[in-house]
Amino acid sequence: MVASPETAGPHRRWWALYVLCLGVLMIVLDTTIVNVALPSIRTDLKFTETSLVWVVNAYMLTFGGFLLLGGRLGDLFGHRRVFLAGLALFTLASLACGMAPTQFALIAARAVQGVGGAVVSAVGLSLIMTMFTDAGERARAMGVYGFVCAGGGSVGVLLGGVLTTLLNWRWIFLVNLPIGIVVALLVRGLIAPGQRDATRRLDGAGALLVTSSLLVAVYAVVNANEAGWTSANTLGLLGLAVVLAALFIAVEQRVAQPLMPLGMFRHRNLAVANISGVLWAAAMFAWFFMSALYMQLVLGYTPMQVGLSFLPGNLIMAVMSLGASARIVVRWGIRGPFAVGLLIAASGLALFARAPADGAFLVDVLPAMVLLGIGAGIAFNPMLLAAMNDVAPQDAGLASGVVNTSFMMGGALGLAVLASVAAARTAQVQADGAVEAIALNAGYRLAFLVGALFAAGTALLGWFTLRQGELRTGQQSVGHA
Repeated sequence: MVASPETAGPHRRWWALYVLCLGVLMIVLDTTIVNVALPSIRTDLKFTETSLVWVVNAYMLTFGGFLLLGGRLGDLFGHRRVFLAGLALFTLASLACGMAPTQFALIAARAVQGVGGAVVSAVGLSLIMTMFTDAGERARAMGVYGFVCAGGGSVGVLLGGVLTTLLNWRWIFLVNLPIGIVVALLVRGLIAPGQRDATRRLDGAGALLVTSSLLVAVYAVVNANEAGWTSANTLGLLGLAVVLAALFIAVEQRVAQPLMPLGMFRHRNLAVANISGVLWAAAMFAWFFMSALYMQLVLGYTPMQVGLSFLPGNLIMAVMSLGASARIVVRWGIRGPFAVGLLIAASGLALFARAPADGAFLVDVLPAMVLLGIGAGIAFNPMLLAAMNDVAPQDAGLASGVVNTSFMMGGALGLAVLASVAAARTAQVQADGAVEAIALNAGYRLAFLVGALFAAGTALLGWFTLRQGELRTGQQSVGHA
């Protein structure tokens, strides 16, 4: 078994948490920070509209494809060692992105960034789970991590706007260089290295099959809007992904040391939380992306103004995630806060679904942002605890990879579905003679409504299927019947 990366004392353990979350924040930021800078990147490197999308898709493709493998590598070779390797890869790839002279160089560097990001994201969560075993402390630590994951996307919109406006697009990547170096040095000082278990081996066939399946599936999803959801290309790729996944399951049932022990999914909360993660991520993308597009293209906000508009929701989410959410989970368990938080978030998206084309910030943007901040701040912590709490320490990296894969696939699917829904509605309204702003707003309103339905559906799924959470403390547990 890989040794737990214990720190010398409680204060160092909390400092280690903050450092790990800073590293994970870099990864989360890079899923959204680039979006504000896409027009500048297109002009500078002469991208076409079709090729520009691969600045985003290259990262999503490799990030989603390598999450499971990255998490398992941490279990096998030591979480700290693998985290640092992934961080180094991500940081060097960020430098390559910032210095990229051509389209190909940028897209290739973004793909490498995704591999490093997958490793950091998966192993970072498993490090946190193994450092915090007390029920109350684990809930608080998950609150901090949850805030970074849930709020990092909207922070990326703000930071991308600031850096692109004040400097240029290259700095959205170059800013990762000093942060990556600082995080690496602090992780080495704060977290003891785990010991590699020489008796456990990497399931090479399983790793190849599951990584290939995820790569093909993510590629099919991110390319579906261009190729067509019912095209032979999309359906063929999705079919291939299913075949590869079936082969992976067959291999895992037969090998002595599987990459993914299928028995871990007997934990009902783990299975439900991962299904919920797909739907919840889709709803969150309605918030991050659709509200940014609504403010920028319909209300005429600058990138800086769009980023600042997310601040109220982020601040409220911080208050909830960094303190209140942990106390709520310890007092009320997992199921209730999970469902209530998602219903509050759904109401925020429903408010956006009625926002007019001439909307005012105080009336049509701020109330929705506040509700989304409250809801996400309450719900994210119990979702993570539901997914990770029942997993044995030696499988923490794998479980983390599964959780992150669910969120990533949900985000990619959600963005593709929401973009398709919005585009179809916009085209329909434009065909009826509406001006561009009215047509765009009609499309975004429908996308917000679909996102609200995703969130509400996830709340119902969690309420009726999650076991009321038991927060484990070593071999002990405290919870609610």
